[in-house]
Amino acid sequence: MSADPISTEPVSANSHILGSVDQIPFGEGRAFGVGGEQVAVFRLRDGSLRALSAVCPHRGGPIADGTIDRQVVMCPLHQHAFDLKTGCSITGAEPLRTYGVLEDAEQNIVLQIPHIGGNSLA
Repeated sequence: MSADPISTEPVSANSHILGSVDQIPFGEGRAFGVGGEQVAVFRLRDGSLRALSAVCPHRGGPIADGTIDRQVVMCPLHQHAFDLKTGCSITGAEPLRTYGVLEDAEQNIVLQIPHIGGNSLA
């Protein structure tokens, strides 16, 4: 899947509303372009949200199209698996960047993009 064309709306210097949580079916992910970065947001079957870098470091696979369970996402190209909370690979690939993500009172996805680099941005 390609990045969602919805233009993100900054709510603060580092928070962006990505639209309704209903645009992501339970058990799936969607890619968004935010602040010059591609971010994959996943809606787990329990309704919780996770957000990771949308591009696999191995060969650029579309992480949002990967298969997920409660703990990992598997890249659809070469089956590298990544922990949904930490971004760490359990199959030897470089880690994915993580992002803070939540559902607000209006049922919108709110993504947090910090100013400072590092792997974990939550």
